[in-house]
Amino acid sequence: MNERARVYLALFLFICTMKYSAIIFDLGGVLIDLDYKKTIDAFVQIGMVDFESVYSQSDQQKLFSDYETGQISTQYFINQLLPFLKSGISPNKVVEAWNAMILDVPAAKIELLERLKKDYPLFLLSNTNDLHVPEVRKKWAKVTNKPLESFFNTVYFSHEMKLRKPHPEIFTTVCSLENLNPIKTLFIDDSIQHIEGANSIGLQTFHLKKSNDLYQLFS
Repeated sequence: MNERARVYLALFLFICTMKYSAIIFDLGGVLIDLDYKKTIDAFVQIGMVDFESVYSQSDQQKLFSDYETGQISTQYFINQLLPFLKSGISPNKVVEAWNAMILDVPAAKIELLERLKKDYPLFLLSNTNDLHVPEVRKKWAKVTNKPLESFFNTVYFSHEMKLRKPHPEIFTTVCSLENLNPIKTLFIDDSIQHIEGANSIGLQTFHLKKSNDLYQLFS
């Protein structure tokens, strides 16, 4: 075996045996189930026929991006959508449509977090907004009487940080604030662009494609 092969083998063995020192979880699509089509369909029903072209998981227009980074208020966000809807649609209907994508928290995910937090510092990093967070808390409370924050060392929401994934700055900020070494920190997300953003600063990553993969990862 030549020297280069020995180096690669040593690196491979190191990666295989390396114990992560911390885990950063995404929220929507990882810990809580989402269905973006439900929000698309809900907006179509109240009059926004082209909502699918305006908003998607991977490509958000400026209004949605500004809302997720706390640049605009909830009232402003709703008011900007109302002109595209049927006459007489109330702000409450807009809120219902916007939150329609948020489904349930699988009880097994709560059990997994309970187990993992005994061995690892856990963090939450989510692109979200002022309307989604209360809805998430309602769904969370249906599964456990323990608040969301009790499962994590720190919870980071994009609209509070004024930053959002996949921009590298949000990952470097979390690592700096928590004194995390990226090479020994695992980041889990269901969006490939967020995975790529995390990789760009050296974080170890796991792209969650199916919900059951999360259980297999830590089996």
